Amino acid sequence: MLEIKNLMVFYENALALNNVTFTCQEGQITGVFGPNGAGKSTLMYTISGIILDMKKTEVMRGGERITILGEIQFKGEDTTHIKPNERTRKGIVLCPERRRIFPESSTLENLKIGGYLATRQEAKKTLEYVFSLFPALKDLKNREGGFLSGGEQQMLAIGRALMAQPKLLLLDEPLMGLSPAIQSRLVQAIKEINERTGITILITEQYAQPILPIVDHGYVMEKGTIVLAGTAKELTDNPHVKAAYLGA
Repeated sequence: MLEIKNLMVFYENALALNNVTFTCQEGQITGVFGPNGAGKSTLMYTISGIILDMKKTEVMRGGERITILGEIQFKGEDTTHIKPNERTRKGIVLCPERRRIFPESSTLENLKIGGYLATRQEAKKTLEYVFSLFPALKDLKNREGGFLSGGEQQMLAIGRALMAQPKLLLLDEPLMGLSPAIQSRLVQAIKEINERTGITILITEQYAQPILPIVDHGYVMEKGTIVLAGTAKELTDNPHVKAAYLGA
């Protein structure tokens, strides 16, 4: 479904992504693991197209120049230079790092905002699914997003992304800053989304241990480069992965 070929991203003269090549198979969960500064968020911004908006903003401000090289193929189409809103219409939907919900809007309003591309029937069906997946959100549907806990906000961010009818769901560090109990709940929800809906999922995380058991294939990224790849079992058995990302 998604194929990244020799992707390179420069911020001025700083190399953020260095010749990154990998694939996400349709219907599977793919994980990208790496420390802070490895390039995970830049990768997600580039796949979703948000980096093009960042590039435009920097040009207007006279700030740093962003250069993108390589190719992003989605369902056989080159989307490297397609605008982010057009990528969303094609089914590439990003749930960004640190949630980024609308704090002054209610839970229900946040979800409805996410469904602006859906038909009325799709929006209704997906909203019911989100409330079944995260029952807490139904109870909190009239509460402003800014008054939700961190875990509730992350549930809301994932639910809002689902409302956009993704074919490829990009989850950028969804477990960041959350308790082990909430992390476990979210991991099970991500697995359920994949199994029930068939949505292809690409997920990035700094720590592999909570996510690795549910991925079909994983990659380790360091300093903007893919340094390891394999199945969940292959990565789990790798001494470097054990030491750096599994706390073993």
